[in-house]
Amino acid sequence: MLRRSAVVPALASLPLLLGAVACAPADEEPTTAADAGSDAGSDAGSEEPAAEVDPAACVTDDMLLEGGTLTVGTDSPAYEPWFADNDPTNGEGYESAVAYAVAERLGFSDDEVSWVRVPFNTSYAPGAKDFDFDINQISITPKRAEVVDFSQGYYQAAQAVVALEGTAGAEAASLEDLADLRLGAQTGTTSLTAIRDIIEPEVDPAVFEDTNSAKQALANDQVDAVLADLPTAFYISAVEIPGSTIVGQFQPETGEQEEFGMLFEKGSELVPCVDAALQAMEADGELADIEQEWLSDVVGVPELQ
Repeated sequence: MLRRSAVVPALASLPLLLGAVACAPADEEPTTAADAGSDAGSDAGSEEPAAEVDPAACVTDDMLLEGGTLTVGTDSPAYEPWFADNDPTNGEGYESAVAYAVAERLGFSDDEVSWVRVPFNTSYAPGAKDFDFDINQISITPKRAEVVDFSQGYYQAAQAVVALEGTAGAEAASLEDLADLRLGAQTGTTSLTAIRDIIEPEVDPAVFEDTNSAKQALANDQVDAVLADLPTAFYISAVEIPGSTIVGQFQPETGEQEEFGMLFEKGSELVPCVDAALQAMEADGELADIEQEWLSDVVGVPELQ
C-alpha cells in the first residue's frame, strides 16, 4: 500500500489554524481496509472487481444525489493538514486534493463538485445521506460497515501520542508506560478507543468535545498526553502547541493497519466507481504524490510497543 510507517506533514504549507486532536473516529474496533472494503463493495451491489471498472465510464446520474454533481461531505471546521484554510473547495490539503482527484477520475470537473457540511459523529449513523460520499478521516470499522459503506482505504493511519517536553508524558517509551499517565482524546475517535482498549490506563481517559479543549487540558497539566492520528499529531506538536513533542506511534488492535475510507450511504452503487478511481490513482502514483505534497516526508517516529 501507499503508506510508510512514519510521516511528517508538509508543515510549511500549513497556516496557523486549529488541527483536530483525534480526527480518526471510532467507537468500535478498527480493522483493515481489506476486510471492510470488501464488505462495502459487495453491499454496493457490484460484482465486478474495481480493477476492471473504468471509473470514467462508471458513474450514472441515478447513482448521485443530484444528477451531474458529485456531492461530497466533510465536517466544519475542516482541519489541517487534511484541508487548508478551512475551505474544502480550494483543493488544498490531503483530503480535499484526494476528493477532487477522485472526482476528476470519475469525469467531474471541479465546478461539478459540491461540498456539504457533515458533523463528524453523525456521518456513520444509519440512514439516508445528503452526500454522495463523505471524506473526513473516517476509519473503516466492521461496526460502521454494518450501516454504511466504505471505499477501499485511501490513507493508512497510526495513532500517535503528544506530550509537553520535560513532562512524564514525554518520557514514556512504551504502551505500558502510558498506562500510568493521564491520557485524553476527542470523543468518538479511534484515538479514544485505542486508549481504552490498547493502553488500558489506570485512570479513565479524559474525553474532549473538540481540539481546543484537549489542547488547553494539556497546557494546563490536566492530562499528561493526548492521542491523535499521526499527521494530526505532527501538526499539533509543530504548529499548535509550542514545547510539545510526539512521544511515539503505534498501531491499534492486533497490529492490523487502521485506514481511512470514504463513507457512503449503505448500498450506494457509487462505491465500486470510487474504488476503481482510487486503484487507478494508486497504480499511477497520483495518490502517493498527493500524500507527499500534503502530509509526508519520511522521518523516524518511535514505535511504542
